Amino acid sequence: MKKIKAAIASKNPAKVKAVEAVLEKLEIAYDLAQADVESGVSAQPLSLEETRQGAVNRSKSALTGTLDLAIGLEGGVYDLEGQMYLCNWGALATSEGQLYTAAGAQIPLPDEIAGKLRAGQELGPVMDDYANETGVRHHKGAVGILTAGFVNRDEMFEHIVSLLVGQYVRGIDTVASAPKHL
Repeated sequence: MKKIKAAIASKNPAKVKAVEAVLEKLEIAYDLAQADVESGVSAQPLSLEETRQGAVNRSKSALTGTLDLAIGLEGGVYDLEGQMYLCNWGALATSEGQLYTAAGAQIPLPDEIAGKLRAGQELGPVMDDYANETGVRHHKGAVGILTAGFVNRDEMFEHIVSLLVGQYVRGIDTVASAPKHL
């Protein structure tokens, strides 16, 4: 496979680290740019649909110039049967017009956190207060706090990026092996 020119639609260290880790683990040669783009959704996505759309919007907005692909990652929350859950989505947009999406781990949020989110606050600052730390979203994330560090934000996003890159590679392999008359 040729060297991939890619962008991660974020400058968040946890998201950048996740993309770099997957590409290195898969031994994919790459140039990775960081693009600070808007999600086009609420600062605090409050549904699976809105969180997914944020990832899609980020990936498409970051896909510029001579890039082969761009990856957007978005964290959000949603309510299910009275319980609020953390959710995460990713999208990979290609210069050929393909779009791949994938979701990751979901975990219930304590009522104390959920109440603040329902009142209009954003998860990042709420988690900083909850954990008595600063910049939680840039390293362990809510998932790291709520799992006692067993799964941190970059590791959770690595799983999503693996799902995205796997779909992308399969798409390339499928096109390359397709009969020429198709």
